[in-house]
Amino acid sequence: MASGYDGHVSKRQRRDNDENPLNPSPSQVVHVRGLAENILEQDLKDSVQHFGPVSYVVLMPRKHQALVEFEDISGATSCVNYAEENQIYVAGQPAYFNFSTSQRIQRPAGGEDHRGGNHILLFTVLNPQYPITVDVMHKICTAYGQVQRIVIFKKNGVQAMVEFDTVDTAKRAKQNLNGADIYSGCCTLKIDFAKPTRLNVFRNDNESWDYTQSSPEKDPANQRNGPLLADPRYTNAPIPYDGRSGAPPGPTPGYGGGPGPNQGYPPAGAPSGGYGGGGYGPSYGSGYEGDDGYGSPMSPRQQGYSNRGDRFSGNQGPPVQDRGGYGHPNMPAQGYQEQGPPPPGAMFQGSVIMVYGLNLDKISCDKLFNLFCLYGNVVRVKFLKSKEGSAMVQMGDAMAVDRCMQNLNYMTLFDNKITLGHSKQAFLQDVPNPYELPDGTPSFKDYMGSRNNRYANPEAASKNRILPPSKVLHFFNTPPNISEEQLGEVLENVGAAKPFKVKLFASKSDRSSSGLMQFESKSEALEALVLANHASIPNPAGKSPYVMKLCFSGGPIKE
Repeated sequence: MASGYDGHVSKRQRRDNDENPLNPSPSQVVHVRGLAENILEQDLKDSVQHFGPVSYVVLMPRKHQALVEFEDISGATSCVNYAEENQIYVAGQPAYFNFSTSQRIQRPAGGEDHRGGNHILLFTVLNPQYPITVDVMHKICTAYGQVQRIVIFKKNGVQAMVEFDTVDTAKRAKQNLNGADIYSGCCTLKIDFAKPTRLNVFRNDNESWDYTQSSPEKDPANQRNGPLLADPRYTNAPIPYDGRSGAPPGPTPGYGGGPGPNQGYPPAGAPSGGYGGGGYGPSYGSGYEGDDGYGSPMSPRQQGYSNRGDRFSGNQGPPVQDRGGYGHPNMPAQGYQEQGPPPPGAMFQGSVIMVYGLNLDKISCDKLFNLFCLYGNVVRVKFLKSKEGSAMVQMGDAMAVDRCMQNLNYMTLFDNKITLGHSKQAFLQDVPNPYELPDGTPSFKDYMGSRNNRYANPEAASKNRILPPSKVLHFFNTPPNISEEQLGEVLENVGAAKPFKVKLFASKSDRSSSGLMQFESKSEALEALVLANHASIPNPAGKSPYVMKLCFSGGPIKE
């Protein structure tokens, strides 16, 4: 059988030759142990180059080992002799050096050594805290020459192949980018020459792109000693880092709406067409538009009772456009896009909210969803085991976070005052094995495709309006001719207080009903919404049950 390395001999042969495997004969190849998993080839060269010129390096990151071939045996001997009496550090971590049983490191088969140069580079992204897309890779590579094709794959972590126009361009990119951080403190690049001679791109999307079919603008050269791109929490499109803390130069939109083949940074698992083209659905308003006279101020022609809150009523009425800048159906989630960068000292505007002060005996992921979905699409909810009574809620965009902060901060929920804050995380990663909450439900839940999100499309979003918690709840999508007693039973079954006053709207359809419920206090109404929103009510016709939906209304029920 062919040997893996030139000059390599079997264990039996070594024993026959009375060679001690722990003390092999001098060789040009040095075996290195105890390396960090994310070590770079250049880190190793930097640590041993003063012993002599290095001709070849092979990393074995999963074994925390490497082979270093010096140009002559004197360099290898100097390295091993020095390591016997002194400690050699590689990237700040102590490593152990000895002669290898191989006399020479075998180069790739076929006589072509791609390590010596190829116009295609293999990027391995270490510690990927943020999503890596073709737009990100193109942004950081195009400063060093023409990028022809990019393919991203995730078989062994996050990796990408980038095809440049020439070998010299690829070498220049490798020299400048190897070991750099895409974002500050994370997404570190480990770059090798790839084996393929051409990348095959079958479609242009987030994970593959053929730039020979387009002419993207080249960006200014990135700084080698700093992060390659600005923090994605402040922008949706990759923007070069300019050395400042805080927002990058120019407009800094929230998720969605950026240029390039994929607009924005979709969280892991996001379906195509959700994020990217304008956030997780457009952001329009909050609450639910009822035209019942009890919401926020409306124009005279919008006053009076109607059934616009009932999506099945058929009486939709004119949509409320341009409320808070969100009215146009094609308008993406904007963040600071219209206003330019945030002013100095402005609070970070991301899509993840920190929620503190929760009563864990009475709260769950679904109950938080029931509340936060009034102000925007909810993407994920995660409770923190390390911080009791705390949770994180990822909204569809920064504007939804802002609405939640304005309307829910310092509210009293289940006898606890909850406080909201901005998270440093750009998005919540999936939790494969969440722990159980006191009620037996999981501590993490993904609502990406939930039908109960109320901002899934412009038509649905146009029915929402922004309202803070109040004593009055607007209910809709309930069975036709539902009685006050039946409503009370639904609330009682989930542990909520009964309302002291109920008003049923005159139904214009036999499909469903809607109305108002008034409670003794704002806290009672808030808890009823958290417990009973999306409660299942049997269908009198024997078909699928109704899912009751609740939102806040602005004023008391009028007689």
